[in-house]
Amino acid sequence: MQSYLFAAGVLMILIGIAHSVLGEILIFRQLRAGTIVPLLAPAPLRERHLRILWANWHLTSVLGWGLAALLILIAMSPVPSAHALHVRIIAIATLAGSLLVLYATRGRHPGWLGLLMAAGLAWLGQTGV
Repeated sequence: MQSYLFAAGVLMILIGIAHSVLGEILIFRQLRAGTIVPLLAPAPLRERHLRILWANWHLTSVLGWGLAALLILIAMSPVPSAHALHVRIIAIATLAGSLLVLYATRGRHPGWLGLLMAAGLAWLGQTGV
C-alpha cells in the first residue's frame, strides 16, 4: 500500500466532514426555517440563491470525498504507478483549491492548509509509486 496516497485520501475525507459539519453549524443553522435546506436568506440574497449556496457548499465536500476515494483505491492498487498521472491531476487540483481558499480568505480560513497538506501528500505519493 502507498502510505502517502492513503494519508492524503483520509485527510481529504476528514476535511470534507469538517467542511460540511462546521458549515452547517456556523453558517446554515441560523438560516433554517425547520427544513433541511435553509430558506431564510439574508439580504441581498434570495431564497433560490441560498439554496444553491447550500447545495454547492455540500457538493464541495462530496467531490472531495470522491477524490479521497480515488486516492485510497490507488494507494491499495497492486500497481499504483499506473495511476501516477491521475494522482498528479488530483494533487494539482487540490493545490489549486488550497491557493484559491488562501487568496480568497487572506489566509484566515484554515481550509487552505488542510488542502495544501493533502496536495503535498498526494504529490509525494505519486513520486513514490
